[in-house]
Amino acid sequence: MTRRNCLGALLAGGFVAIDAQSQNWKKPKRLSAGDTVGLITPSAYVSDPDRIALVERTVRYFGLKPKFGRNVKKRDGYLGGSAEERVADLHDMFSDPEVKAVFAIRGGFGAAHLLDKIDYALIARHPKIFLGYSDITALHLAIHRKAGLVTFHGPTVLSRFSPYTQEHFRRALFDARPLGVLTNPPDSDPLRPAHTLRTVRPGKARGPLVGGNLTLISTTLGSPYEIETKGKILFLEDVDEQPYSIDRMLTHLKLVGKFDGVAGIVFGECTDCRPRDFKPSFESNFSIGEIVDRILGSLNVPVLSGLTIGHTDDQLTLPLGVMATLDADRGQLILEEPATV
Repeated sequence: MTRRNCLGALLAGGFVAIDAQSQNWKKPKRLSAGDTVGLITPSAYVSDPDRIALVERTVRYFGLKPKFGRNVKKRDGYLGGSAEERVADLHDMFSDPEVKAVFAIRGGFGAAHLLDKIDYALIARHPKIFLGYSDITALHLAIHRKAGLVTFHGPTVLSRFSPYTQEHFRRALFDARPLGVLTNPPDSDPLRPAHTLRTVRPGKARGPLVGGNLTLISTTLGSPYEIETKGKILFLEDVDEQPYSIDRMLTHLKLVGKFDGVAGIVFGECTDCRPRDFKPSFESNFSIGEIVDRILGSLNVPVLSGLTIGHTDDQLTLPLGVMATLDADRGQLILEEPATV
């Protein structure tokens, strides 16, 4: 793909402007009450009938009709069926005219097995909402790059769906207007907030929004599906990783040039990211905040930490590929263009 990348970074009045060629991403149609959504397990298995019942309950709660993939409930070790079965469900849902969106039931591990087996031309011919996070990042990266489709980094069907999560889920998927200003939910206790936003580096930046789970972004580097970051607003999130592991992955991204020419960075909450016994970071440790400051804070771009992305009960639904502005000083991410039609 020919792309005019960073023509220059202009630092003036705290605003970093990076001129990147706009990509004409395909946008899916928004959801409406009564629409059918396809439910798949592209990563780990979900075989518990009580969990399957909760999936159906969740979908119907939003006024949608569930349609389970043929291979949902299958189990191949820790996977939701063989790679061929999982990719068949993905293909079926994108080619089925009745299905208006494709939701991952859960993440886990295994989505990367599908990447070299997906018919990206099929997905490009049938643009639909595709939703999930965590391990599903592998599919977002691949579909975004190979099919040119706006996809949605947001809750899986088995996520907690707090009122805040529900609100942003509905706004992102049922409303064709731009999402506008996004920030963390208001706190009942401002002295001890549940979610702490922090400006790591001040300023504003503008560019298409890309990102996802840090582990998946790191492990797909060097593949045909690796993330493109030049001129982009990059968001990162992870869960249950020790500080030294976050350090290792951020350092990896830095060494391979993924922070070169990036417009701005949002580092989401990192739930349970603390040292464990008998690991390299146990006896002498950096906090996640210190690592973010040391690596991301050294970059000459705006950086915001603590936005409710990914593995947190209060979770934003973020469309990948739409134009966004990061205002690190105000703790805001502003989505400027519609993600659906």
